[in-house]
Amino acid sequence: MVYGVNPLQASRYRERHGVSGAKSDTGDAHMLTDMVRTDSRQLRAVAGDSPDAEAVKVVARTRKTLIWERTRQVQRLRHQLREYFPAALEAFDDLDAPDALELLGKAPDPAKAAKLTRAQISAALKRARRRDIPGKATVILAALRSAQLGQPPAVTAAYAVTVRSLVAVITVLNEQVKTLQGQVEADFGRHPDAEIYLSQPGLGPVPGARVPGESGDDPDRYAMERQGPQELRRHQPHHPCLRKEEDRRRPIHPQQPAHRRAHGPGLRRPQRLTRLPRPLRRRARQRHRAQRCPAQTRQPARRHLPRMPQDPHPLRRGNRLAVPGKDPSI
Repeated sequence: MVYGVNPLQASRYRERHGVSGAKSDTGDAHMLTDMVRTDSRQLRAVAGDSPDAEAVKVVARTRKTLIWERTRQVQRLRHQLREYFPAALEAFDDLDAPDALELLGKAPDPAKAAKLTRAQISAALKRARRRDIPGKATVILAALRSAQLGQPPAVTAAYAVTVRSLVAVITVLNEQVKTLQGQVEADFGRHPDAEIYLSQPGLGPVPGARVPGESGDDPDRYAMERQGPQELRRHQPHHPCLRKEEDRRRPIHPQQPAHRRAHGPGLRRPQRLTRLPRPLRRRARQRHRAQRCPAQTRQPARRHLPRMPQDPHPLRRGNRLAVPGKDPSI
């Protein structure tokens, strides 16, 4: 049995036995062996897929890699044509199509492309199994013979050589992608569950082959889901609230949050996610307060109580105390 161990999990397990941080192949092998010996119940065993699924995975991934490589080469071709031959980008929508590759291989520069005849373009479109051949040939001829800016002759010749090589690479990639597609369909047809995958809506031979190739076909991969309720109950969290929810007889209804007040009869506030801008809300709140509480009746809030009026002290006369037995007016 093979167990899959995450590198971070292995690093944390190594820290349990040594804090120096030293690593070696011998020490890592001993650590992984001891980890499986003591904590194998905490690890997940790697699913054992069948040889048919492994074969489908190999050819399906290789075909997808070649498609990515073809897209990369097509982007390079598009960049080269944009620099010296922009009319080709207007004439051909798909640069990886057979007719576009054939015509670019025959005429990789603007001078040769302008000399192409209608018969040559129609023959290339017919071999590519296109529809409306006369109309498409007219559009391609008009685009290739249009006046556009170009590069000097020496630069144009250099670009033409690179375009011819990219066209050859893309042509080979198209052939290999088609060959691998047939191999994918053949390997997927030998899989015992091929009819089950093809019965699903939207899955053809190639997309259906990627399902067992990427997900595997091990019947014991999700064995825990097929266990009995007693076996699954021990994996549930032991929280008292969860147990109460299971034993509840009445249905659980969503409760209204405490910070919201229920609206009475009449107009209700629309339930929407967007809010009004802050300046508009502030003005509306001020106008609402002004209508509810007129400004002339409102009084400013005071922190302290007002001071009560008091009579002047009988002994104070200005800033001095009166002298006893003497008239203060003298």
